Amino acid sequence: MKRVVLLCLVVLSGIARTSAQTSISLLEDSASYQIRMGKLTMTVDAGFGGRIRSFAYDGREVLSQSRWPESFGSTFWTSPQKEWTWPPVVEIDKRPYKAELSGGRLTLTSEVAQRMGLRVRKEFSADESDNAVVVAYSIINEGQEACRVAPWEITRVANEGVIFFDSPSDSIWPSGLLNFTSECGVSWYQCDERPQNRKVNADGRGWLAYYDNGLLLVKRFQDLDKSQPAEGEAEIQVYVNRGKTYIELENQGACTLLKPGESLNWTVRWNLLPCDLPAVPSARLVEMLSPMIGKSR
Repeated sequence: MKRVVLLCLVVLSGIARTSAQTSISLLEDSASYQIRMGKLTMTVDAGFGGRIRSFAYDGREVLSQSRWPESFGSTFWTSPQKEWTWPPVVEIDKRPYKAELSGGRLTLTSEVAQRMGLRVRKEFSADESDNAVVVAYSIINEGQEACRVAPWEITRVANEGVIFFDSPSDSIWPSGLLNFTSECGVSWYQCDERPQNRKVNADGRGWLAYYDNGLLLVKRFQDLDKSQPAEGEAEIQVYVNRGKTYIELENQGACTLLKPGESLNWTVRWNLLPCDLPAVPSARLVEMLSPMIGKSR
């Protein structure tokens, strides 16, 4: 859905509470905010690209905390990448976002990316009924020309454990770069180590999961058909950096034509569940997703 968004945000500090077990607060002496829901916490850095720096359960971290450049936390870009090549657009990826904390929601708004005429908004809230942190992204066209653009979330984790999603393993492309297997009705990648960078694409079913060290991370988003991603892109992408450094779990939304003043909206639901299973493909890991998968469509 497209709509015109008027941005008029004020930076507020303090604490916004939604219930006895949920709060969003500005961390002392920082530009970071923490969403807390029971034992689950997400920390978002408004001073550094609105990046999700931490996602933890009972103090146990699932996101990469590596000090390598471009290798920690979870960020957001616009797709297709060919529109900006490399490095990522600084106004969207790294510069400070304006913050508003109100009514149980944290809203972060970027500067306008001068090269593209686009602004990004990220809204964070907690859904206790789903045990999820909800991240609602918006891309707003502040420029003078229409453009085709898609939302793109990039989440870095350690190169350990297993990654799985619902897509036939023989349809993942380019073939042979990552060793995916089909078990329990889904495709699995057991993390490995090679001296080169690798990236694959897949047409998924609206969810992407990662399990390691007793924590199951599940991201849920709009299920796309093959025609909806931006040209050369995909609903699900997995990038493995060389060696045992880090992996990117990437998901994209539908490519949309935005006229000046219009916006697109895209939501990702984050769950983090503890369990005591080994980090190998198993029916029990898939069963843990069953209550959530139906809610992502």
